Formats: sequence, C-alpha cells, structure tokens
Amino acid sequence: MNQGRTVFAQVIQHAPHKAFQRCVERYPGVRRARRFTCWDQFLCLVFAQLTFRESLRDIEACLGAVPEQLYHMGIRSEVSRSTLADANEKRNWRIYADFAQVLIKEAQHLYAGDSFALELAETVYALDSTTIDLCLSLFPWAHFRRTKSAIKLHTVLDLRGNIPSFLRVTDGRTSDVSQLDELPLEAGAIYVMDRGYVDFARLYRFTLAQASFVVRAKKNLRFQRRYSHEVDRSTGLICDQTVVLVTTRSLEGYPEPLRRVRSRDPETGKRITLLTNNFRLSAWEVAELYRCRWQVELFFKWIKQHLRIKAFYGTSDNAVRTQIWIAISTYVLVAILKKNLQTELSLYTMLQILSVSLFQKVELSQAFSAAKSQKSEESTCNQLRLFDL
Repeated sequence: MNQGRTVFAQVIQHAPHKAFQRCVERYPGVRRARRFTCWDQFLCLVFAQLTFRESLRDIEACLGAVPEQLYHMGIRSEVSRSTLADANEKRNWRIYADFAQVLIKEAQHLYAGDSFALELAETVYALDSTTIDLCLSLFPWAHFRRTKSAIKLHTVLDLRGNIPSFLRVTDGRTSDVSQLDELPLEAGAIYVMDRGYVDFARLYRFTLAQASFVVRAKKNLRFQRRYSHEVDRSTGLICDQTVVLVTTRSLEGYPEPLRRVRSRDPETGKRITLLTNNFRLSAWEVAELYRCRWQVELFFKWIKQHLRIKAFYGTSDNAVRTQIWIAISTYVLVAILKKNLQTELSLYTMLQILSVSLFQKVELSQAFSAAKSQKSEESTCNQLRLFDL
C-alpha cells in the first residue's frame, strides 16, 4: 500500500540509503553535517533533474512553495539557494560518483538477461565521448580553445539496457584514446570503439586482459595480409582477413595477428574497415557490433535533451561534476524503476509523468498506468527513446 508516501519518496525508495551513507563515510569533512546533509543535497538535485529546474533559485522557489511536503519527500532541512550552492561547491563530488556506481551495478544486474541487436553471451560495451561547450569567463578551469571552455564526458555504455558503466569528466582538450589507460577491463567482454581510440599499444591491453575489441581502422593503416576467409557478399561484407601490422611502432605495440573486416553500410553505401582481436565471431557479427555502437550516440543525445547537464547550477569543477553524477544517478534510478515496475513505457514518458506527479500521494503503478492506454499514440513520437526492446 502507498501509506501516504509521495511519488518522489517512492522513487527514492529504489536508491539504497545505507549504501549512500557508506559513500559519504569514505570522504572526510561532511560526515558531521546535521542541518543540510549530503542526502538532502542529493534529493534536491534529483528533484531538479526530474522536474527540469533551471537554476538554484528555481529549486528554492519550488521546494519553498510546499514546505509541508519536504518531510514526506525525505528532505529533513530547509532548502535555500545559498546552502545548496555551498554544498555543491564544497562537498566532494566523488560521494555522488561512488553512489552512481552502486546504482549502475544494480541496473546492470537487472538488465543482464536482456538482449540487444545480437544474441551474444558476452557483455558488449560501446565507448565514446561527447563535448559540452561552456562559457570561458565562467568556467576558466575547463580548458578547450582560446575563446571558449568545454568539458568532455567519456562513457562506456553497456548495450544491454544502455547503462553507462564507466563515466569520466575531463576538460575539452583531453583525448579520447587516453581514457583507455583508465578503463577497467572485464575479461570476456567486447568493447566497440570508433577510430579515435586506435592506439595499438593500448589496444594490446585488451588482448592481455582476455577482452575483445572492435575498432574502426584509420585510412592510413599499413598491414600485411596472411589469410583471407570466405564471406557472404549479399550481407554487405567485402572481406574477412587475418593481418599483421608492418610498421615498427605498430608492431611493437601490437605484436600479434589481427582480424580485418570490411563491410558496406546498407543505408549509406559507405565502406567501413574494422579491426578486432576476436577470431570466434563471424564477420557479419563483427560488422553488426560496430553498428550497435550508435546506441552510445543516442544515449548522449537523450541525456542532453532530458537531463540538466548542459546548463549548470554552479561554475566550479566540483559543482559541475556533482551535477553530472547526480544526473547520471537519476537516469539509472529511473531505469531501475522501469525494470522493477515492469512497465513498457519509455524513459522519456516516465520522466514526463514524474515531472508533474512528484508531490502526489498515489502508487507509482497507478501514476504510470494512465499512460499505457496512449501507447499507440506514443509509438509515433519522434523523440529519442531508450529501453524500447
């Protein structure tokens, strides 16, 4: 039964409070906060994400208009703009990054049995980054170009459920390939990347870790063909070859044979050359895996459209990272909610319903059930949606 709980409280129930407190305990300086705790800060910013608040003043006005509801939402302190600004400025962003990882692990467990375009037993990850432009005068620490600042979101997306398993925030000048040094590799998993990640010494780490990669080759790749394998050209495949690198630097970085697969995109007719260390998959599966990488592009578009990560509530590095990690936590929390409620609604529709019903005291299943009758109309919507399996 609902027992008088607000929709917001029922959503937050899926975020383990004890795990959050363990994240807080790892970092000194905030454990003794009594008036406005880290949990209060987290709840306020999750509320801001779910209701699309534009600024701290906006958050303060909305929550201040319903003071009798704060306790039922789990917020135990009065919310003021200055207090929230100080918390964003001073409280370690790693608290929220660690908690996001807790939610990510739970979501990955829930979606582990789901399928995507290919029926593979291995876990498949897509790597990419997106750039968010910032004002140079307000964000001078985020170096990018002479006339503007920017930050980069480097993401590893689990294609089962489109859950971001790894995310790192850097300044705009940081190269994509350097993130391979920070990436924790999972034995047996498959990592799909664009050609910005081609560095043979770094790619050899995948082979040593017994992980597979599929990466788009650069045009100036120099190699020697050892074997050619038969392919079905009606599927768009052009060739499937076993090759070795020939330049001294490349061969020193990757001394073992590689597999080279060429295919033609059926939509654009463009030819794509792929390299992989996986010799067990068919050539068609290798080509299809690279096409699945497009899901990470959709993920970036989705969070930019529906979460507050393009405009920030603070200008410091700590405030920006805090907001991004809480935005990711909100995204994953709604994904967990979707799985636990076993609803067929898209994340976009769920966010829209939550944005207008957080203060209501109804069951979550009832809040979402009214939208099920409109499923046929929703299928014609042009909005980007994830989790439509």
